[in-house]
Amino acid sequence: FLLAVRVPSSSAMAAGGGSIPALATEPRFAQHLRQRLEEAQLLDARYRLQKVPGGSVALPVLEGKAAEQWLQDNGLQGLPSSLTVSLPQDPVPSKSASVQPPAQKLRCELRRLLLEQGESWSEELECDVPRTWQRHGDLVLLSEDSFSAALWAKLGPVLWDTVASALGAQRLAKRGRVLPDKMRSPSVTLLLGHNSWVEHVDNGIRYTFDVTKCMFSPGNITEKLRVASMQCSGEVLVDLYAGIGYFTLPYLVHAAAAFAHACEWNPHALEALRRNLALNGVQDRCQIHAGDSRQLQLRDVADRVNLGLIPSSEEGWPVACRVLKKSTGGVLHIHHNVEARPMPPVLRQRLPEESSSEQEDEEHRGSEEMESSGQEVLAARVRPEWWSWAEAAAVRIRGLLTELHSQPWQTHILHIEAVKSYAPHVHHIVLDLECRPTLPT
Repeated sequence: FLLAVRVPSSSAMAAGGGSIPALATEPRFAQHLRQRLEEAQLLDARYRLQKVPGGSVALPVLEGKAAEQWLQDNGLQGLPSSLTVSLPQDPVPSKSASVQPPAQKLRCELRRLLLEQGESWSEELECDVPRTWQRHGDLVLLSEDSFSAALWAKLGPVLWDTVASALGAQRLAKRGRVLPDKMRSPSVTLLLGHNSWVEHVDNGIRYTFDVTKCMFSPGNITEKLRVASMQCSGEVLVDLYAGIGYFTLPYLVHAAAAFAHACEWNPHALEALRRNLALNGVQDRCQIHAGDSRQLQLRDVADRVNLGLIPSSEEGWPVACRVLKKSTGGVLHIHHNVEARPMPPVLRQRLPEESSSEQEDEEHRGSEEMESSGQEVLAARVRPEWWSWAEAAAVRIRGLLTELHSQPWQTHILHIEAVKSYAPHVHHIVLDLECRPTLPT
């Protein structure tokens, strides 16, 4: 009851050859044959069953040694070209294929490729296929722990062609471990394509960079959005670790900072920063300072300083104190990795105690109590380890400013923002620290 046919696709026909192999049978046997092909993992799930001239139903199958062996075991000696037929239209994609999540589609395409190469699928390969990746325009950046099994290397370039096709990409790259240099340079290999410059859009801001030379962390998007929501009109920003403009650009484009001083020492990041300032039309409102930010000669210019370096930006704290405006001070945004114990199942909530002071005492201490109460509420909302680090940082910064200017300064914790988990029990956080000179009484 079987007839072997080939159902050619228009793309294959336009290329002058090739077609989609299929088995044709009477309509009453179609579902039974479909079940057998699915059990043998030979049904090509990318396409629907289709009627062909003569009233038969064609079931698309996967090519390869396994399919040929199955056909031979079932009495069919391959798919003779004399039985090739042409459909009046392209093979219709199956419903599942049209709504398939990218990760599932990738696995299906890789299974098909292995069958064609006479290889079998395994649990090791299943675990080795990525479920997430970064997309930068037409380039997909794969994780460093993907495609590490030895079998993938045997497949050669056809592997990367298949992966790119499944993910709708033109270029592929794979991350390695960050190099242990002072610039935290990425170790990225271009697998498919020739140009490693990409463009990424975040919150309406265009970033272009060489993916093999510059880092780009999508995990920082929440902090970039928070920066973009700040009201910085008329302010001068100093970004001590600008990179390609991760935070410099949100301050200029969305937060409306009047001017920015961007410091960076990585030559590849500097090139990207220059391009990105121009891409977003803010090059006239930013001065780039190339080199080690610890040697920055600026003083007394900033209303706001961004210290976006992890695991610690502490080496930049003295510089941040020098660039803050001496007469009015400003706000420091200090990035840091803080280790914290796992949170208990039920979080302990600390609420500020109500004051029982007399009315005249409240009036005398009103502003001081409001500030203290706000600090207690903030402390109750963050992990104890974060708060302890923030308090220690505030004390250190206050000491640096007092020593620098030979007069007392005050520091006030405005906010602690959790950006992302950096490692088990280690969190990337940002401390917003207000720093003001103490006015003489």
